[in-house]
Amino acid sequence: MNDNAPSLILTGGQVLTVDDDFGVAEGVAVRGRDIVAVGSDAEMRAMAGPGTRVVELDGRTVLPGINDSHLHGAAYGMTKPPFALDVGHPSVGSIADIAAAVERAAGAARPGEWIIGLGWDAGYLAECLADPDRFPHRRDLDAAAPRNPVCLTHFSSHLVWVNSAALRLCGIDAARVTPPGGVIDTDSAGEPTGILREAAQELVQAELPSPDAGQRRRAIQSVVRELHSRGITSYTEPGLGPGGATSLFGGLSTDNWTAYADLAASGELQSRVSVLLLPAPIGGSADDVRKGLAELRRPESADPRLLNAIGVKIFADGVPPNRTALMSEPYADGGNGALCVHGDTPGLRSDELSEMIRVAHEAGFQLGVHVTGDLAIDTVVDAFLAANAAVPRPDARHYVIHGDFVGAASLARLAAHGYGVNMNPAIKWTISDLMDEVVGPDRSAYQWPVRSAVEAGVTVCASSDAPITEPDWRQGVAAMMLRESKASGRPSGPEQCVSFAEAVRAYTINPARQDFAEDWKGSIKVGKVADLCVLDRPLLDLDPHVITDVEVDLTVFDGCVVHERSLRRPPAATGEGCSR
Repeated sequence: MNDNAPSLILTGGQVLTVDDDFGVAEGVAVRGRDIVAVGSDAEMRAMAGPGTRVVELDGRTVLPGINDSHLHGAAYGMTKPPFALDVGHPSVGSIADIAAAVERAAGAARPGEWIIGLGWDAGYLAECLADPDRFPHRRDLDAAAPRNPVCLTHFSSHLVWVNSAALRLCGIDAARVTPPGGVIDTDSAGEPTGILREAAQELVQAELPSPDAGQRRRAIQSVVRELHSRGITSYTEPGLGPGGATSLFGGLSTDNWTAYADLAASGELQSRVSVLLLPAPIGGSADDVRKGLAELRRPESADPRLLNAIGVKIFADGVPPNRTALMSEPYADGGNGALCVHGDTPGLRSDELSEMIRVAHEAGFQLGVHVTGDLAIDTVVDAFLAANAAVPRPDARHYVIHGDFVGAASLARLAAHGYGVNMNPAIKWTISDLMDEVVGPDRSAYQWPVRSAVEAGVTVCASSDAPITEPDWRQGVAAMMLRESKASGRPSGPEQCVSFAEAVRAYTINPARQDFAEDWKGSIKVGKVADLCVLDRPLLDLDPHVITDVEVDLTVFDGCVVHERSLRRPPAATGEGCSR
């Protein structure tokens, strides 16, 4: 018996190695946790031993395990039943539908118990479509839940919609001072409408019930199982720490680090999770960053290849659909947005943001900065360069998160310093028609300029930002190649389309680089970890319009088969194809 024989061979297919040349092989062999051979069908079959499982690909495609490089895993798990109502499209189509869902939940709840939901989008609500001036209001929820506070988070997570009971419980009325970096929408009489934007959300989120440790672990495990079914083996958890103390569903988001660490220590975390620590909340200051980093230090895990606190996240501005991104030119209906950091004037806020970035840079962290408006992005890139000039770090790999309207000058400076950008093509697909109304058709077409970034030499990562969109990399790849609208199918900025190879790199080797891990994951190469994704058909030359129909037949994580569609054979026994 050949003790050195592979434990698993996938052969007879289209293995997209995602190497420098985007090479194609016929098979790949795995022993233990590692890839031990990549080559022809004949070479792979010759390596098989009596204990080797051989998967006949029959022309199917193998990709490196997908890396969703900006995915709120713990929060995404808590957005699903039984933890929260789904009030997003297509589950609901109107404000009336949402009110009905809230009424059903209130009927089953105790008086005073919170009703929590996520996902609403005015762009898909019938009443708002019929009347452009119509927007969700606290009164829409009051009759549905008169005895229960209600908090429904927008799909973007940058605003919440609450009822009157929630406003009363949280002490929000016409006299309430808006926190820095936040907006409390009011009516003509100065009364809150029930819409709280950016940092103002925290006035309500601080009162939400906190999940216990067991719920957090179950939510994460549920997400990881879903990700396996989608071929995803790595993701970045963008924001755990004291800055998330009023997180999406309540409680300290440092508790989520504990949940992850417990799962990793017990061998139950079957994904590679890179974590950005969140030392300061939206509307925070440099002092918040200093204090947060002092509290956090850099938490350690039992296996950094499974769980690694890799960097720090800072919020610079809001999001364009809510007119809270800082833009150099006004929105179609007026206003330029603003930085969402501490400071009473634009200049003070700009200085504060630069100091926040300097503090984290000098502490030795990689920085991922949430920033979307072009003027805010320029401010962040200026701050990156100033921090590095003061304390040179030749391979810091800072990056812009979202980067909706990053301009040519900032792209050039990011490229020159090895900094990256993390974009959201599935969100582009979702909101492109809406953005025509918000910023005008020309700027809307430019939003998320992937091709400009690639041509500038910037490493582009693509991500779902789940729960903002589903963690569906297939939709992201299709959106990067087509730039078509979900609502109408209309192209939006087709000059920013990229090739299939560039789109796949944005979900594999480029996120590995963002993780400082390109030497050991992100491509199919001898010596790298055996994280693999088998699709149900050949992917090369496939019409981009049908990429979203592709199914994941098999997912291999760390050398083990962790997902297998039962269409081709019964589900694999635990550990099958795994030497452990």
